[in-house]
Amino acid sequence: MLSMTDFAGLDIPKDGYDAVIFDLDGTLVDSMPAHFAAWCEALSKQDAAHIFPEDVFYAMGGRPTHDIISELNGEFGLHLDPNEVAIDKRNAFLEHLDDIVLIDEVADFAKSLRGKFPLAIATGGTRLVSEKILQKVGLSDLFDEVVTANDVVCGKPAPDIYREAASRLGVDPMRCLAFEDAAAGMMAAQSAGMTVVYVPAPVRVM
Repeated sequence: MLSMTDFAGLDIPKDGYDAVIFDLDGTLVDSMPAHFAAWCEALSKQDAAHIFPEDVFYAMGGRPTHDIISELNGEFGLHLDPNEVAIDKRNAFLEHLDDIVLIDEVADFAKSLRGKFPLAIATGGTRLVSEKILQKVGLSDLFDEVVTANDVVCGKPAPDIYREAASRLGVDPMRCLAFEDAAAGMMAAQSAGMTVVYVPAPVRVM
């Protein structure tokens, strides 16, 4: 088994797991700036861009779009249509696909496990967007399962999406290693009984 020193910056256990599950946005791919730009564009169409500053966006990382809109509605007394905003946000995000790049340390580790461990994606994003991202970065064929917000009733931080991924892989959740970058995702994986590897945000040169 590869040791944690093989992938600088990631505290990866040497053993103790039978499957590996990856969050997608902010963990496997550096897509969060593209997501924030898409949120700004979608909310601007509702004259509500001011309600979602960047620090709040990152604090809500990993949560499904509809959940975020519902919380924003409650906090600001708004009546934004979750479906309408979600569609606008999705369409805006798809225009930013060229801005997405792999987070090399995580992607390299995932590739090193090909054929050795069952692999899955567990993302708060929708299936359409997740598949587009994986196609863009050339990883569509790497994972045995891709579980999205469309596949569970409760999104992160509930453990449902990680439990579903483990079930589809046929592995006990307590024998799964999860990679996450956001608090909601880490809570979801830990609540499912998984060991979590924290992926720090990429360093961006301004």
